[in-house]
Amino acid sequence: MKRSKKERQQLLIDTIKNNPFITDEELASQFTVSVQTIRLDRLELSIPELRERIKHVASKSFEDEVRSLPLNEVIGEMVDIELDVRAISLFDVKTEHIFKRNRIARGHHLFAQANSLAVAVINDELALTVKSNLSFVKPVKLGDRVIAKATVTKKDSVKNRTFVEVTSTVENEVVFEGHFEMYRTNEHSKGDVT
Repeated sequence: MKRSKKERQQLLIDTIKNNPFITDEELASQFTVSVQTIRLDRLELSIPELRERIKHVASKSFEDEVRSLPLNEVIGEMVDIELDVRAISLFDVKTEHIFKRNRIARGHHLFAQANSLAVAVINDELALTVKSNLSFVKPVKLGDRVIAKATVTKKDSVKNRTFVEVTSTVENEVVFEGHFEMYRTNEHSKGDVT
């Protein structure tokens, strides 16, 4: 279905608002137009390119927000966090993260990104992984950008537990899912999240 320029540009605004990490190539494919058309639309709408959008999101300092571990121990780049609710990080797969023979990322890097995000989202001085249930859904390759999103699904103040789901995607396709049961001290874990 061919859209008018006005319709396409409104959809472009909505799509980038929902996923600021989407590439021009992904947008072009989604809207069945050329990458050049997407770039011209972005220019007209004063929407910066992906690198600038990421810098803008990453320029927020989360140093004072993350309590459970030093920010530099989060694997990947933290781009959003609301303690005890959700968090997002980016991880770019480089040569040191892959198996040389097939250029596929080693699984422990995906786990480390997800697990450190599950720790970081906890609003407490101490957060430890008690249990995890993991699914490696699709191989991740050299050059891929992995976007991990953590969501707190439940808090149990009696047992000092917080349950966190992490979904990692590459180009909007799920590549990893993890369910984490986290131990925390009782300081901030009042009530249940539904």
